[in-house]
Amino acid sequence: MIKQKVANNPVISLIKPFFLNKHAQAYIVGGFLRDCLLNKTSCDIDIVIANDSAKKLSQELADTINGYFIELDDVNKIYRVVFSDKVTYVDIADCTGNCIEDDLKRRDFTVNALAYDIKNDCLIDVTGGYDDLKAGLIKEISKENIIDDPIRILRAFRFQSTLGFDISNSLNQIIKEHALLLNNPAKERVNVELIKLFGGQNAVEALHSLNDFSLLEILIPEVAEMKKVPKNSHHHLDLIEHSIETVKQVQCFYDKAPKEVKDHCDKEFFCGQKRLAYLKLAAFLHDVGKPSTWQIEPSSGRHRFIMHDSEGAKLIVPTLKNLKFSKKQIAYLQKMIKNHIYPSGVVTSDDSSEKAYLRFYRKMEDEVIDLIALAYADRLSALGPDITQEMIDKNLNGLDNLLKGYFEQKNKLAPLPKLLDGKEIMEILQIPASPVLGQIIHKLQEAQIASEVNTKDEAIAFIKKITL
Repeated sequence: MIKQKVANNPVISLIKPFFLNKHAQAYIVGGFLRDCLLNKTSCDIDIVIANDSAKKLSQELADTINGYFIELDDVNKIYRVVFSDKVTYVDIADCTGNCIEDDLKRRDFTVNALAYDIKNDCLIDVTGGYDDLKAGLIKEISKENIIDDPIRILRAFRFQSTLGFDISNSLNQIIKEHALLLNNPAKERVNVELIKLFGGQNAVEALHSLNDFSLLEILIPEVAEMKKVPKNSHHHLDLIEHSIETVKQVQCFYDKAPKEVKDHCDKEFFCGQKRLAYLKLAAFLHDVGKPSTWQIEPSSGRHRFIMHDSEGAKLIVPTLKNLKFSKKQIAYLQKMIKNHIYPSGVVTSDDSSEKAYLRFYRKMEDEVIDLIALAYADRLSALGPDITQEMIDKNLNGLDNLLKGYFEQKNKLAPLPKLLDGKEIMEILQIPASPVLGQIIHKLQEAQIASEVNTKDEAIAFIKKITL
């Protein structure tokens, strides 16, 4: 059965004759093999070479299949062969240690320490990984392997999220004893693992586990303050649990969504990860501004968080920069945090109208679906005693209509014409390039979106008016 699962893979069938002809001791390892045994598809194949040069074989394989050779890490002897479809690729590395068994014993978890001998068509399992795979268990190979590379602490929770596996009692104990080591890995590596975690089907379970170990505040320091905000009349959960619940509700929204929504969320967004992963991260962070804006009205005892959306969008930037998120990634997350109340405001206001819907679509552009999903999830995650079923139904029905209207309108939403460019504005107002110019352009765009300005003459009159 194991042999069939691996051998029947079309990519393996293609590259196997190459390695047999080279008489190389080649072993399939890592996530591809694990996923193959779990009946999951993967385009990322890792191969370890024990008796030859990985670099030389990678170059020769690329020539054989008309692919591309990429030198990933010449120090650690890791090379990539990209297939002509530019989607499938094989990473080939020299064996670490004297033999494949030594290489496997140096890996993170037992389920990732399996190898398939291409020449002899057999599975090599020196750590009991196959049994753990069948049991759905993430188990360390050794405590030393975790301590030597603490990113593996976060990786354990990532696999909990992506595979739906449990973390073994022994690994839990290691994490408990050495949790602070998670401060040590390079932030770029933390970034990768964190996004993969949020991209998993079981991200909520992983977040609860991270919270239980007090690891969330190591990754995102703002969490420490978020934990101080209790439940209130509008929220049946405290703030950190509300934030995790919102992630859950985003996943539920996606699972039940029509094909158009799923296609949008499934598109590769940043760094090979789907938009859905970043949407769920935004869901976790959407109320990050609440602790610093928290007030309790003396007369009513009501908890208020005035402008927490705008405050949160600004407050989170240093943390995102520290985690090595790009400018575009930060801009997306800021937009989501700053506008997470906007969709519900559009559909529940007394003057809700087609014009208001259209303004929302134009302002939010590519993030319309994302923000509707977030607003939907936020509503279902805040069910305090003051929230009635009527309020919930009005909000959710309105969001359903907002989403329906978007799909009806999106092909008709031609880009608005640029009535004035920056150079023209500087000439008209006799001002230099400056932050003020950017503010004027932004205000003009807002007025155009609101249909308050429709012609060039109106635009000129508008910018003169706001600068008086």
